[in-house]
Amino acid sequence: MLSEDLEWFITLAELERVGAAAERLHLAQPTLSRMLGRLERRLGVELFDRRGKRIILNEFGRIYYEQARRAQSELDTAAKSIADLNSPANGVVRLSFLHSFGGWLVPQLVGEFRRGSARITFALRQGPAEMVATDVLDGTSDLGIVSPRPSVAGIGWRGLLRQRLALAVPADHRLVGRRQVRLVEVADEDFIAMHPGFGMRRIVDELCAAADLRPRIAFEASDPVTVAGLVAAGLGVGVLPEEDLGPASSARVAGAKADGRLAGPVLIPLADAGATRDVGLVWSASTSAPGAARRFRDFAEGWAERRGGIP
Repeated sequence: MLSEDLEWFITLAELERVGAAAERLHLAQPTLSRMLGRLERRLGVELFDRRGKRIILNEFGRIYYEQARRAQSELDTAAKSIADLNSPANGVVRLSFLHSFGGWLVPQLVGEFRRGSARITFALRQGPAEMVATDVLDGTSDLGIVSPRPSVAGIGWRGLLRQRLALAVPADHRLVGRRQVRLVEVADEDFIAMHPGFGMRRIVDELCAAADLRPRIAFEASDPVTVAGLVAAGLGVGVLPEEDLGPASSARVAGAKADGRLAGPVLIPLADAGATRDVGLVWSASTSAPGAARRFRDFAEGWAERRGGIP
């Protein structure tokens, strides 16, 4: 029985008068009688004993009534849960994003958002750019934060920020001290890059192709922190966003820390055309997002506008 079927049967069972039940349900009495008849024929038993104008639940009817009440309660609970989930003031935002955004961008956005929407929670999922795009298309996630802009169809996009890219080199590299550098100047050196399928790998491949450079990939990694560490250890050069490594990267100073750990590579801004990456919010263009996700998307768009974000 559908929810509306449960409603009329429960009303009839509790009033035990067809006329009174029909009036409460705003139905014609013959219509309600036909509905009861169809239900009894489908079950193969009578649910009421007829006594003149009165109908009284019999043993079969009481069993059906108890189950109908239980089913109606479950459906009401489900409807409330759905309403809560879809409410802009409640619910869960399922968010996928690149590993590199877990150290600064996602905490910043979620932290600022929750100061005004504390009842909304987040289910976070990290992975490469291809995974983020797949997540929003197949419904695993409501939203994604990714770079560069996915090239697959069916994805909505709102640019959040544009990052400058830099060449990462070891502290003793010959180019340290330069204000800018072009990729062609390290054409003969080993490169440290992200694995294929990651957004930064796509960007590096495109930059190298534009510079007519075929990089010699010595190591591949799954996050920019590992790339930075391998570069700092003198195992090659790499291309990294200036912001993703935290405050230490902006100083562009590397060396050994007091405890012997590497402080990181030196970052030299790239002078190549297009040496930036666009970071944006993505969602399925064919699916209506839950209310909580819509609220977070609106917040992120406002955040980007305040920063002079990209289209």
